Amino acid sequence: MAETHPRSLPDDRQPIIIAARRTPICRAHGALKTLHAHELLAPVLRRLLSDTGVAPASVADVVIGNAVGGGGNVARLAALEAGLPVSVPGLTVDRQCGSGLDAIALASRLVAGGGGVYLAGGVESISTAPLRARRDAGGAPEFFARAQFAPLGLGDPDMGVAAENVAARFGVSRERQDALALRSHRRALASAAAGLFDAEIVPLPGVSGPDGPRTVGADDGPRRGLTAAVLARFPPVFTAGGTVTAGNSCFDADGAAAVVITSVKRARGLGAADGLLVRGTDTAGVDPQLLGIGAARAAERLLEDSGVAAAELGLVEFNEAFASQTIACLDELGITTERANADGGALALGHAYGASGAVLVTRLLAQARRSPAEGQLALALISIAGGMGTAALLEYRTLT
Repeated sequence: MAETHPRSLPDDRQPIIIAARRTPICRAHGALKTLHAHELLAPVLRRLLSDTGVAPASVADVVIGNAVGGGGNVARLAALEAGLPVSVPGLTVDRQCGSGLDAIALASRLVAGGGGVYLAGGVESISTAPLRARRDAGGAPEFFARAQFAPLGLGDPDMGVAAENVAARFGVSRERQDALALRSHRRALASAAAGLFDAEIVPLPGVSGPDGPRTVGADDGPRRGLTAAVLARFPPVFTAGGTVTAGNSCFDADGAAAVVITSVKRARGLGAADGLLVRGTDTAGVDPQLLGIGAARAAERLLEDSGVAAAELGLVEFNEAFASQTIACLDELGITTERANADGGALALGHAYGASGAVLVTRLLAQARRSPAEGQLALALISIAGGMGTAALLEYRTLT
């Protein structure tokens, strides 16, 4: 069932996101390839504390999503790397692509249950992710590309095959997929040129490069030379005669994003001027063969339980892992693709697995602050490997 927070929730328990930051999102094995996950995340955590004036020792917990890391507890490691005191714990969440959004959802529930200040978000360094192996019958390592997400009897398709399944089941044409991809790149390029990402990005200094240390301060995914004609030349890559291509699919990326989430009462005490109330969150399961539709099912239930119609949403951010599933989910919700991802999405910016859900929330807070409208509703949603989806309903609110 959806976890909703009614408007009557007292101010000392009503969760609100008062700050959000992210690193540049860069292609895997590219500009950020030398940085491990905790090294990507730590600068974001430090900047969030500086932005809000939160005393490091007052942080109740650091809740971080991660999908393909080396295990251990990257939340704790990054917190200590960021200079938080040893008294602050850390919790790492793995719901694959949904991990960053689910970490924020979990932190919101912790606030609703007892107040406090939390740092929550996600991180992924695909470039430095460890090689994975299982032991064969003789005990020798047997390397594999990805974990199993569902029993084979239910079907455990690769992500691209599942995207083709969604395109076929929901009638999403190649033309619509290519058009969405082109729009995503053009919107991301326009927003970057207008400086709309500047206020949310934490530049990363001292990153090793071919000519020595440098500062990485911008996303490197959006392609200026992309046109409809170029997209039309891409062949299907997952199934013969299919519609899903490299051009209308996301690329793997490295990056981190996180938020400060606390109660309305605590936010006022910190001097916060505004933020995004967490009205509710939900995670739903679907057929693993159609995993890309999971976000729609979670959002449908969340909106119904919250008494909100899709037409009431002012801002929508969907993780564009594949154009096919983005279009199918938005169609199911009755949301036009033009209304979603105002500054481009993962088709242009890239998909940093465990960080992507937190990137959605970072984008929504930035967009809400650009055009502040009291009570404006925002929806973040993401589909997840194994046949799941997570959604979060947020509301812009001033505090002064």
